[in-house]
Amino acid sequence: MLHVPVALEWRVINDTSSSFAFRGNDKCNTVNSLAFNRSMLSCRCPQGFDGNPYLLQPCQDIDECIDGTKRCWPGSKCMNIPGSFICEDGKKWIKLAVAGLGTSLGLLLLLIAAWWVHKLLKKRENIRRKKMAFKRNGGLLLERQLLSGEVNVEKIKLFSSKELEKSTDNFHVDRILGKGGQGTVYKGMLTDGRIVAVKKSTKVDEDRLSQFINEVVILSQINHRSVVKLLGCCLETEVPLLVYEFIPNGSLSQYIHEQNEDFPLTWELRLRIATEIAGALSYLHGAASIPIFHRDIKSTNILLDEKYRAKVADFGTSRSVAIDQTHLTTLVHGTFGYLDPEYFQSSQFTEKSDVYSFGVVLVELLTGQKPISFTRTQEEGRSLASHFIILMQEDRLFEVVDARVLKEGSKEDILVVANLARRCLNLNGKNRPTMREVTAELEGIQMSQKATNGEQNYEEVDIVRYDSIEPWDVASSSTGTGSGLAAGPASSSQGIALLSL
Repeated sequence: MLHVPVALEWRVINDTSSSFAFRGNDKCNTVNSLAFNRSMLSCRCPQGFDGNPYLLQPCQDIDECIDGTKRCWPGSKCMNIPGSFICEDGKKWIKLAVAGLGTSLGLLLLLIAAWWVHKLLKKRENIRRKKMAFKRNGGLLLERQLLSGEVNVEKIKLFSSKELEKSTDNFHVDRILGKGGQGTVYKGMLTDGRIVAVKKSTKVDEDRLSQFINEVVILSQINHRSVVKLLGCCLETEVPLLVYEFIPNGSLSQYIHEQNEDFPLTWELRLRIATEIAGALSYLHGAASIPIFHRDIKSTNILLDEKYRAKVADFGTSRSVAIDQTHLTTLVHGTFGYLDPEYFQSSQFTEKSDVYSFGVVLVELLTGQKPISFTRTQEEGRSLASHFIILMQEDRLFEVVDARVLKEGSKEDILVVANLARRCLNLNGKNRPTMREVTAELEGIQMSQKATNGEQNYEEVDIVRYDSIEPWDVASSSTGTGSGLAAGPASSSQGIALLSL
């Protein structure tokens, strides 16, 4: 049997109503059919498409990148497009990635640069502000005095604000040791491990800043065992910061008025503390290179160190005076109950005003009572000083003396101390003893007491004689009237206010 190949060629009548009219990717050509005497449509899929053009579904795109019929050159990437494909350079994607990464790094570097510039500008502004504060607070004057060679540079240090902020944990509230009218005191630790007290003033009298610097220099030269040591200051801040040695055992007032059974104030200890306070004031009034009036002696300004030795503190209202000057005319400063009535009426402060305030502290030590009490009647005297004088005049001293003092001290010694306090409280300042005389009397009572008890331990008593001051008791590198300190504002006819101490 003869086999003949047969091929069928399908054509569709070219009719606009036909459902096989041109669709999507289909490609149809018109063909004239002689057999049917009419035009026919011959359809096929375009290049790059595959499928049956006569079916309802149009021709589908061939993905040449998948079927492997097309190959791209090495290093390039095949990308399918409708009806064909393209080969893209593979490095282009790397370039795009690198470009994106570079842009990100550029933005990051720009931000870092902006932050660095901001920090630099802020640092410069801080430096400018610190320089202005340093100049405003009298820093240039202090530098001139330190460079003059007339002041012992080792005696005073200029602290940076950063150092003191770090030492006080940015002046954290937990570091506060106490607050007063002159400012707030913070406990700090320096980089060398020393514990210090940093005083931050609440206000500054700008008219007296130059005098303040001279006073800081004077106080920094004081090196007396019974005076709190001024270590230095910081002038870079809005208000000056003063740095003192840290005294750990609080104020004398706490031990007098808050009965401490763990450490009671014995008669011997009270007598020693009184002698130490008197010695410090005697030194300030006469033995220092330039006389200094404290102007705010009170039990809260007497601190006790680790061995319970007294140290005079808080020179916030102090004045230094010319050696030939006898008094200062100023606004009244001080604490009621300790304030000299003569000074209160005349506004003239003398060394005898400090003597009066010391007399009140001495009565506190004798009686254990507060300087002002509203439990006493007006006739008895609201102030302790008035009440004490009245009882002395009525020969009723031992009614007010503290029970522990009566138990431990002899009546003769108590009476001698009471009479000394009475003389200190004389309303006429000229009739009061000097602090040098007070110190000598208290030392005499101490020695008499020790002789009676058969004890000659003078080291324990810490007696300081000011007619022969030993180098381990007092050290001052500014001596005589011809020093640079005396030639400055301190030698003028007016006193110098010590600000913010």
